[in-house]
Amino acid sequence: MLLYLPNILYKYSIKNRFTMSVSIYLESSPNPHSLKFVLNKMIVPEGMSLDFPDLESSKGSPLATEIFTKFSFIKRVFFMSNFVTLTKEESIEWDTIKDELKSFLKDYFDANKSILTEDISNEKFTDEISEDDPEIVKKIKELLAEYVRPGVEDDGGAIKFHSYENGVVKVLLQGSCNGCAFSTLTLKSGIENLFKRMIPEIESVIAEGV
Repeated sequence: MLLYLPNILYKYSIKNRFTMSVSIYLESSPNPHSLKFVLNKMIVPEGMSLDFPDLESSKGSPLATEIFTKFSFIKRVFFMSNFVTLTKEESIEWDTIKDELKSFLKDYFDANKSILTEDISNEKFTDEISEDDPEIVKKIKELLAEYVRPGVEDDGGAIKFHSYENGVVKVLLQGSCNGCAFSTLTLKSGIENLFKRMIPEIESVIAEGV
């Protein structure tokens, strides 16, 4: 499980309380098996993303655990800023399940239930630019933040810097982007070309763990 939880924002994510009724609308994504449920409130702080690829990985999130347990056809749960992206089995049609999922999420957030448990582990927020980063890594992170991440988030996912070595940039794809053929095509034809043009030392961009 990939968790990006800056310590300064940890308490916010544990006790996220709403004072008004939550409304939710749906947005499609390039991945036909993923659907974005957008709320009128922030559910985790800006810049944080939580990706749960299965039930076992969801132990730190009561919400993710309940989704996996209650809806066996859901295969991935992703939280970021003001939206939840759910990825389903290929054999299930969204028209038969989306209203039930929407109602469940609205009831969950209206009840002010916790998203995370207090014993969830924190990991380094790898997209933060550090003074210790090599200059080329700083440039890579800046390009991701300015040119790539906004579009990926609009599609219900996230892209994170993983590593750089010998001309190869590795990134992590989360949410609707993980396992999506369209995302793989975009990674090679769009993001890789951008990085090569802006940073001549870069030879390729690949997704880690896909």
